[in-house]
Amino acid sequence: MLRPSPNSPAPSVDLMHLTRHAEALAVLADPRYVPPPVRQDAPEGTLAWLRAHVSRFSSGAEHAARRRSVVERLAALDPVRLRADARRATLERAGDWRGVPTRVLGAALGVADTAPVAAAAAGYLSGEESPQRDAAVAALLDRADLPAVTLLLQAHDATETLIANALPRLAGHDDVEAVLRETLRHDPPVKVLRRLDLRDEEEVTLDVVAANRDPDVFPDPGRFDPARGDGPHLTFGAGLRPCPAPAYALALAAGVLEGLRAGERP
Repeated sequence: MLRPSPNSPAPSVDLMHLTRHAEALAVLADPRYVPPPVRQDAPEGTLAWLRAHVSRFSSGAEHAARRRSVVERLAALDPVRLRADARRATLERAGDWRGVPTRVLGAALGVADTAPVAAAAAGYLSGEESPQRDAAVAALLDRADLPAVTLLLQAHDATETLIANALPRLAGHDDVEAVLRETLRHDPPVKVLRRLDLRDEEEVTLDVVAANRDPDVFPDPGRFDPARGDGPHLTFGAGLRPCPAPAYALALAAGVLEGLRAGERP
């Protein structure tokens, strides 16, 4: 169980459900906290098999090696081009932006057909298996290598949710990136992170929404304020396992929002 030091902020009511920014940050920086284990005995090519072979649900040397392969795939991509392509695709579809981030990212990764991504992504974080999700994963693995599939699945729901959360707040703000950054803090697409304490096998839940609104870190935390800049929110993780692709996610989301804004102009 997490035991804050005497100088740390007042502890959460439930020590297994952390709401303070400093507490969550301490867990994310501590190697004794790892992702909860996932099923390891699934047949190859299924959703459960995929979850057992990606960086998100692994730890230690395995996680480091798998994360490196994802970072290497990202290094070949240009966020500026992703943003321009997402803007153009949104305009071409007359504002029907759903699916645009996945298609644009897929094209950049050399995956021409991203149709199975939505079905596979539906169970990627939860681990809820179904024949349909297994079939979608198998189809993706036929089209792309594991790092590319990993990026597509991790980007699909999170990027689309970020765009959907930012859209109502876009009016009256010229800086699309500032709106997205404050949306990441104020209304993150991923609401919680879970870690297992290796010392006692207790699972700890990190409340990202609450941590991102900690008044000790963010003045007037309930107010949506794009002028805050790129503050220390925990939406992309932190510490030992930060998200490798924040610049790419922001580029895709910004491109879509710019396309929607341009499509509204007479």
